[in-house]
Amino acid sequence: MQPVLSLRGISKSFPGVKALQDVQLDLFAGTVTALVGENGAGKSTIVKVLTGIYQPDAGTTQLDGQDVRFLTADAAARAGVTAIHQETVLFDDLTVAENIWLGHAPRGKFGLIDWTTLRDRATGLLRSIGADLDPNARLRDLGIASKHLVAIARALSIEARVVIMDEPTAALSHKEIQELYVLVEALKAQGKAILFISHKFDEIFRIADRYTVFRDGAFIGEGAISDVTESVLVKMMVGRPVDQIFPKRSHEIGTPVLQVAGYAHPTEFADIGFTLHKGEILGFYGLVGAGRSEVMQALFGITKPSKGVCKIDDNVAIIRSTADAIAQGIVYVPEDRGRQGAIKGLPIFQNVTLPSLKTTSRRGFLRLAQEFQLSRDYTGRLDLRAASLDQDLGLLSGGNQQKVVIAKWLATKPRIIILDEPTKGIDIGSKAAVHAFMAELAAQGLAIIMVSSEIPEILGMSDRVVVMREGRIVAEAAGDAMTPETLVRAAAGLAMAA
Repeated sequence: MQPVLSLRGISKSFPGVKALQDVQLDLFAGTVTALVGENGAGKSTIVKVLTGIYQPDAGTTQLDGQDVRFLTADAAARAGVTAIHQETVLFDDLTVAENIWLGHAPRGKFGLIDWTTLRDRATGLLRSIGADLDPNARLRDLGIASKHLVAIARALSIEARVVIMDEPTAALSHKEIQELYVLVEALKAQGKAILFISHKFDEIFRIADRYTVFRDGAFIGEGAISDVTESVLVKMMVGRPVDQIFPKRSHEIGTPVLQVAGYAHPTEFADIGFTLHKGEILGFYGLVGAGRSEVMQALFGITKPSKGVCKIDDNVAIIRSTADAIAQGIVYVPEDRGRQGAIKGLPIFQNVTLPSLKTTSRRGFLRLAQEFQLSRDYTGRLDLRAASLDQDLGLLSGGNQQKVVIAKWLATKPRIIILDEPTKGIDIGSKAAVHAFMAELAAQGLAIIMVSSEIPEILGMSDRVVVMREGRIVAEAAGDAMTPETLVRAAAGLAMAA
């Protein structure tokens, strides 16, 4: 069977970095091909080559067996290649229909936009993918899942033959993910060639027909998903087996470090109480909207609770701001690290040392050597992949940006660290590095709160698990009581089966 789109010998370099080296990729009609690789493997770069954003330094692209070049994003779109990104590129102030047809709206007499036809066609596209959305609704009034549906409808509006889905489930709930699977099957039935990029192996084995593996910008292998196992894929991705994603931990849990009682917020959570011990990893689990992140933001001084007491070492801690929290030894690595935890445009080393300027300066003057050394120490322990420490943070892959943010707060040498979805968007090899580092920190006596929506991570890393639902703590489990069924049922408000 001839591929719809085929790439051969594609190479792309940036100053100091070879992003792609002689890679290949085949996409077939009615087939989902999973592109698998660690952060920095070249996945984002190949997507930009496919969509005409980047021009390759070498190599050929064929569409239906004929050589083509996508000199612009518009040229790729006209050829039927479109991408649906993790963060939808749409306009909040436009309507659903306007977003779908932006740039290629149907026109009537005198070249004016035919608004009736535009809305009717938008309605038809939305119905074709099972999206019950008002074409006249403003995009800002829609949820994340609905925005993804609009992005998919927009992709279909250009009669796309190749649909690229880049981490499409990252911000979706379990129900919305299941609905996306149904939509992908519908697109396959329409004969679309789909490139599916995800770090989640359950998704890859659930939805993909074929796989292609990149590692360090190079092509490693491809084949039918039915002919490969998870362990084989992992070894292809990282160049070594990752047998222990969750490291074995056998250390003593120390004395209480943090005690929270009666914490409440007028709209986000109520009656929150728990204890965190020295050397402990305390997991917080819950479904989307359970209030976990909101509790952590209050503990870090981002928001203010309406009542409640927070004690550190049995002493009442007054936390009115993030500066107060840091002074008390509490730091917070947010879930949305791209917006809340990092400054793109600054080099890596300055991002890492930003909260530690007192350590790296003398008499008001920054000491560059100390900044580099501090940054090198912590990014090295997290296996950061970067050309150099003075590289612009914005040029790193998403997973490597996350490592920089974690390193930034660890460099302050906190006593309590709150990690909100610490491995979200990180490949399996990097997850193993982060988990090993967490275990090392806990063994050294650091008290860790880990918020995670991934059951394997919660069970594999936590000493105890607190389950939240609708802004309240509904269960706490440890040891053998920590099972997937126990946690999910508590989070969903279901009674345990007899």
